[in-house]
Amino acid sequence: MKDSVKVIISRSSKEVKVPTGVRLLVRRCCTAVLVNEKFEGSAEISVKFVDDDEIQALNREYRNIDKSTDVLSFPLGENGVYDINNDTGAKMLGDIVISIDHAVEQADTYGHSLEREIGFLTVHSMLHLLGYDHEQGGLEAVRMREKEETALTQLGLKRNGSYYMDGE
Repeated sequence: MKDSVKVIISRSSKEVKVPTGVRLLVRRCCTAVLVNEKFEGSAEISVKFVDDDEIQALNREYRNIDKSTDVLSFPLGENGVYDINNDTGAKMLGDIVISIDHAVEQADTYGHSLEREIGFLTVHSMLHLLGYDHEQGGLEAVRMREKEETALTQLGLKRNGSYYMDGE
């Protein structure tokens, strides 16, 4: 990819600890999705790490769901049309908000690394920013999961056998 990918990573407070290496991982995940999707042009993505309380407040405000969640996506584009950063010319894809509390808990629950979990949440959210949706289930959800696993495998974050709760 000759175009640039700018990933702005922040955390909501000093109490939100972002493990070493995660910033590079998030950038690699964003880039992998854009390459796999043959995204054209430069892109800008914002990724913010928060705690469960903050993501619950955002979930309540924007989705009317009063509980914490693992990740929220706030796309800035629709049907492949994006706002442009006038300073850089980059397409602004949107915001990704990850609950580090939820990521730690889910990594433990699923028996894989925190890196795998954060990688999954980032790739999942990037696909949402590009217009994919799994909420209705069916073929779209299957396509999205395949794209997630393809990107994660390319990044060396292949799923292990304990991903599913029922022990498959």
